[in-house]
Amino acid sequence: MYLAQKKIKGRTHYAIRESYRQNRQFLSRDLFDLGTDPARFIVYPGGNSFYIHESIEERLNSLNIFPEHHEVEDIFWRFLAPDIRRALETFRNRQMNAKSRRVPKTNKTPAEDQFHIFDRRRILYLKCGRTDQRNMARAPRSLFQVLKAKSRDEIEQMIMEMERILGGRELKNYTYVIFNLQNFFNVWFAQTAPKMLDPEKVDEHFLEEICRLNGDPGFWGGMESGGRLHEYLVRYVLMYFDYDYATESFIEEYIRNFINSRRDYRPPLKFRKADLDEAGALFKVAPEALKKMSRKDLVQRYRQRVKKLHPDQGGDHDRFIKLTRAYHELLRSKP
Repeated sequence: MYLAQKKIKGRTHYAIRESYRQNRQFLSRDLFDLGTDPARFIVYPGGNSFYIHESIEERLNSLNIFPEHHEVEDIFWRFLAPDIRRALETFRNRQMNAKSRRVPKTNKTPAEDQFHIFDRRRILYLKCGRTDQRNMARAPRSLFQVLKAKSRDEIEQMIMEMERILGGRELKNYTYVIFNLQNFFNVWFAQTAPKMLDPEKVDEHFLEEICRLNGDPGFWGGMESGGRLHEYLVRYVLMYFDYDYATESFIEEYIRNFINSRRDYRPPLKFRKADLDEAGALFKVAPEALKKMSRKDLVQRYRQRVKKLHPDQGGDHDRFIKLTRAYHELLRSKP
């Protein structure tokens, strides 16, 4: 069992789900709808004690599911009152450590190729912070055991929770690494300084890779991906286009300035008339007005249009991507 969350009309809804095996695939199903406030199912009888409302156990038992006590508590742990959570944290950690010591060790581990390469890249970054993943084969197989016997939905929910540790300045670097964009460039700094690469080419490869992943049945493992960009991949579009790379170190900035000073001159990018007409249609603004629009007004207009075209709001993901690309092109031309 695991806790799943989903944005519906701007509000986060929660549910208890489980992964189950069907033939050679793991699928997922809903067990209990927790609504927008799972904390309402936590009962505090007094002191630092608590228990989960019996309606949860009754519903699970009716589905012929009889979880251990700690499994249900784990799902609701993050919604516990902060003072009680702090008081019980040490005892809970001690219990979890003792439980892990009781699990018999085994040398049997799934073959490395059992886990999708995209999942392995994400786990390697989130657990080890490794940006250079060329020697992934040397990583201990035990690192990827968290992916074992899980449906695509459970894996995505788990990784979304792990991604909460990432700061805003790290998000674009993260997407650059997990989509293996450095693999498309032969220059020596592609691995450590993506900011020095041609941004248009990096953008192009990112969009190609995310669309390829969206259409990869081996990744979705029985989950319907649909014709549009799957909601589990939309967050990576936002991470990539809404954030910038992490601040450079002094040496990275020095090298970048050195390389830029020796590059052949290229005139500022200009929109062709056809491109400007398409951008105007996306922004719902006359092309000439769009061209004259200030940087501040452009940002404001882009945010308004995102609310309409964002896939989470029922918009078309292709138009959303085109809007974002046009926005970044226009932004470069604004002072």
